[in-house]
Amino acid sequence: MMSKIVYVTRRERFNAAHKLANPLWDDETNKKIFGKCSNPNWHGHNYDLFVTVKGEPQPETGFCIDLKYLSDIIEERVTDKLDHKNLNIDVDFMQGILTSTENLAIAIWEQLEAAIAEKGCILHSVKLYETENNFVEYFGGK
Repeated sequence: MMSKIVYVTRRERFNAAHKLANPLWDDETNKKIFGKCSNPNWHGHNYDLFVTVKGEPQPETGFCIDLKYLSDIIEERVTDKLDHKNLNIDVDFMQGILTSTENLAIAIWEQLEAAIAEKGCILHSVKLYETENNFVEYFGGK
């Protein structure tokens, strides 16, 4: 019998400030590389986060994953830690990491993967919109 894999996506939103700056570089080099994103007074974004999981619907519920559970773990492990925070200063899982959207998407994946696996699903992707025109999508791996 062929398995029937579905992909389920949950969207969450958060607002956060950050600054792109390599601490090994001087202000001039950071400005040259990161432009206005290296503003010493920070800048912010209204992020849209899409978390997609995959798995088979369970016969008892018809769910791949209970969306309330998925929402709760995203909130507990990610958005509560990020919303209205400074990514460079306030977020434990971003300490010592340049706060690019790429690195933030990877870090979010790392916060969610095990909890989703505990429910019998596989984390398929993390898509993070920094602006309406710029987003990163991460599928795990190295």
